[in-house]
Amino acid sequence: MSAATSSIFNRRREEFPTLTSGIHLLSHSLGPVPRKAREAMIAYTDAWEHHTSEDAWATSWWELSEKVGDRLAALLGGARSSVQVQPNASIALSVVASCFDFGASKRNKVVTTALDFPSMGYVWEAQQRLGARVEVVPTDDGIVVPLERILEAIDETACLVALSHTSYRSSYRVNARAIVERAREVGALVLLDTYQSAGVVELKAAEWGVDFLIGGTIKWLCGGPACGYLYVRPALQNELQPRLTGWVAHAEPFAFAREMQYARGVRRFAQGTPNIPGLHSCLAGLDIIEEVGLETIAQESRRRTAWMVEFALEQGWRLSSPREIEGRGGSVMIGVDDAPRMVARLAERKVFVDWRPQVGLRISPHFFNTDEEVREAMQILKEVMSNE
Repeated sequence: MSAATSSIFNRRREEFPTLTSGIHLLSHSLGPVPRKAREAMIAYTDAWEHHTSEDAWATSWWELSEKVGDRLAALLGGARSSVQVQPNASIALSVVASCFDFGASKRNKVVTTALDFPSMGYVWEAQQRLGARVEVVPTDDGIVVPLERILEAIDETACLVALSHTSYRSSYRVNARAIVERAREVGALVLLDTYQSAGVVELKAAEWGVDFLIGGTIKWLCGGPACGYLYVRPALQNELQPRLTGWVAHAEPFAFAREMQYARGVRRFAQGTPNIPGLHSCLAGLDIIEEVGLETIAQESRRRTAWMVEFALEQGWRLSSPREIEGRGGSVMIGVDDAPRMVARLAERKVFVDWRPQVGLRISPHFFNTDEEVREAMQILKEVMSNE
């Protein structure tokens, strides 16, 4: 990591007050708060104070949901009007699950993996009571789920393949294109959880032909909580009727009709009143990500994580992430004997990471980190591990 490379673009460090407190390597869990997020929240309360009922519901708040959805769609590699904002990723996944009648057909298998975020597993476990058959493709090493195993599980009985695009516990990144191609052969749909990808990995929803993407803004997108998203492939949108629904999903929500008539397009995947404060909280982060550019961010991530992997292997540390760049997301996981203690010792030295059971440390440089910070953090980790 050369000093010249470190200064090739504006890292917008002045936009993140949190960075003055230490080396922030936690974007996989909680992105630093942008300075302008405070301004956006104040603007929200000011506007709320002066809104009348009509201009709040019919214009300002309504339009904000659509605008944020379209900005997220661009970052996901999708077309306009392909993303409906959601309260969180769990609700987004549950909306998709509610589109299926698992008990009405032998095509009722949902393919998942052992490296998916637990919340996904909880949702699919609940669907088993409605007739879903859930196949969890295992991992031998806790790091990778072999692609051939995933492809083998996708058979003519599968209705949906629902996987983490990048795993929260190992940073393993699946081959989305190969999975979509196999699913198309047998008539299954594909959902990818991109919470650990969006904002640090270039995503190509339209090019891949993926049916659904879910996630949220609080991590790599530098946004706030309670702002999730659901991408739905445009050609698929009007074929589905979610059971998890609400008045915003109605074709004429302000007619207040008693019978449900789904809106055409992605809005039919909405529920009730959108989380307007959550939408305001993500605006500053979206501005910054768009200004820096996903291509630049992804290149920086690949370069720095490759160096971190090389450094870890040189020290003889236990690597809990894939070595290959194309099979890895923006985080590097390093196995240690007492991860909670190690996180605390690093925090004493102003290096902020976190840990997960059976994983070890999770370390995530983002575009706002300098090369010097990344080198310093890894050197401090080396010193702490030597002392331990």
